[in-house]
Amino acid sequence: MRVLITGISGFAGSHLADLCVARGADVWGLTQTPGPHPNLAHLGERISLHTANIADKAGVAAALEDSKPDWVFHLAAQAHVPTAWRDPAATLTTNILGQLNVILAMQERAPDARLLVVSSSSVYGMVEEKDLPVDENTPLRPADPYAVSKVGQDMLALQYAQSHGADIVRVRPFNHVGPRQAPDFVIARFAHELAEMEAGMRPPAMRVGNMSAKRDFLDVRDVAAAYWLALEKGAPGAVYTVGSGVARSIDEMLQTMLKLTQVDIAVETDPALLRPGDLPILQADPRRIRAETGWRPVIALEQTLADTLDYWRSRVRSTS
Repeated sequence: MRVLITGISGFAGSHLADLCVARGADVWGLTQTPGPHPNLAHLGERISLHTANIADKAGVAAALEDSKPDWVFHLAAQAHVPTAWRDPAATLTTNILGQLNVILAMQERAPDARLLVVSSSSVYGMVEEKDLPVDENTPLRPADPYAVSKVGQDMLALQYAQSHGADIVRVRPFNHVGPRQAPDFVIARFAHELAEMEAGMRPPAMRVGNMSAKRDFLDVRDVAAAYWLALEKGAPGAVYTVGSGVARSIDEMLQTMLKLTQVDIAVETDPALLRPGDLPILQADPRRIRAETGWRPVIALEQTLADTLDYWRSRVRSTS
């Protein structure tokens, strides 16, 4: 089995690379920069890397030509919502046209390969209470430019599956967290700041946004397993909602992490961290992917949060 992972050096991409290597695949990766890549350092020569931006049509084609994959996991994207608000044009271009480059290159250089397109739960956007929990038939109501870009990716994949018979499977993962996630995202930010507070590098005060919002959280390693099973067993053209089926508040997540530290920390609301139009709850209905692939999350969220905090403790120690 030869696999190509776009965005391999990122958060989810690196964990997917771990899984693919563990399952004996010949792993190739497309990464935007030549490195070094801290998230991949432990894999050493067990993976092969190709440097190109997915917006670079020739670079993407060269990666497909070199890797000759059986499966392509397309994870590369601009995934930070505040960045998407600041520069929606670049987000739309990177995510939609970048995916088009992958599809066109596969048609020419790997026509028999299967493609996994990673969409997002953000495509569901302004979910109405009557639509909860969210499944694959819930209307798409994107609420920010990033979500619009993921709808574009999702529908582009569907179009090529229908009009060209392309062997494409789509997934819509809900919030995934764990070690290696950038502190641009809320749970990683909590862990990073807590680790710095423990080390005396930051005052013991946590500034937070909307703590009552409830989200469906998964361990990134469980998400990687869902991606593998989606390509192994998923139907061509199908879409799968990937979630735990349980919604937890941001406050519950933080309180669980606070129990893992001995530092007495004050929690303060910062109006600058409040998002406009923030949904009160977003919860997945993962029955389709469970029924068709057998996937189940196996890592307890408490373990995920402990591992995330330990990861940032290690990072803080290494830079102090």
